[in-house]
Amino acid sequence: DTVHAAIDSGINFIDTAEGYRTSESVLGKALVGKRDQVILATKLSGDHSLEHMNQAIENSLRALGTDYIDLYQLHAPKPEYPIEQTMGGLLRLKEQGKIRYIGVSNFSAEQHAEALQYGHVDSSQPMYSMLVRTAGEAVLPFCESHGIGVIVHSPLAKGLLTGKYAQDHKFPEDDERSWMAAFQKERFANALSVAEKLKVWAEARDHTLVELAIAWTLANTAVTSCIVGAKTPEQVRQNAKAAQWVLTSEELQQIDQIQGDFRILNLHQ
Repeated sequence: DTVHAAIDSGINFIDTAEGYRTSESVLGKALVGKRDQVILATKLSGDHSLEHMNQAIENSLRALGTDYIDLYQLHAPKPEYPIEQTMGGLLRLKEQGKIRYIGVSNFSAEQHAEALQYGHVDSSQPMYSMLVRTAGEAVLPFCESHGIGVIVHSPLAKGLLTGKYAQDHKFPEDDERSWMAAFQKERFANALSVAEKLKVWAEARDHTLVELAIAWTLANTAVTSCIVGAKTPEQVRQNAKAAQWVLTSEELQQIDQIQGDFRILNLHQ
């Protein structure tokens, strides 16, 4: 129902990954009869050996119930594997018609430049949000100047920009946020304090904090799209609505003033 609601709301880009447990197979079932209505993206999550890459693409195609992937991305850099070899493997998959475009995720500007020596990279997927702006310093400008589309992940900063957590919230042990630095004690409290101020600002304009977080991300000219998770059809509809809110330069300045100097350099450290 959630996937169908996304398509009905005008969302046509769906991102998943080999490493997201059963996500690919669940998505494959949801897209039966609707495959041609979406741009389907997945990622190579394991190692970058050619053997694993060739096995992983077959597994993804099977799980997703399709004979091609629109966008195949490297989930993260793997310096232990020569990027020349990795890009060569991706280009072969493209020649075979199994993938149409090549993307990377969580790459630095320098790693983008290195990959470009061996073939065109169509998209990049960095972490970027109002609270975590590091990608805006080098990665986004690099992508914009080299014609690389940017599909931002974590625009809600792993939930910090949802407005649904109190400072005493405890995440379960199997939730990655239970050990992430940004969700510990004083850091968590400071982030939620800033988020609350942003929430008040958004609500004064008849929008939610989630809508603000998405709209702010899309306001960057380097950003092509952003990936927002959703568990229910209602969340999907709210996310889609956010894309209609175009922030003015004055509003963007007001947001910066509310945040002041508060930034999270890395959610993990």
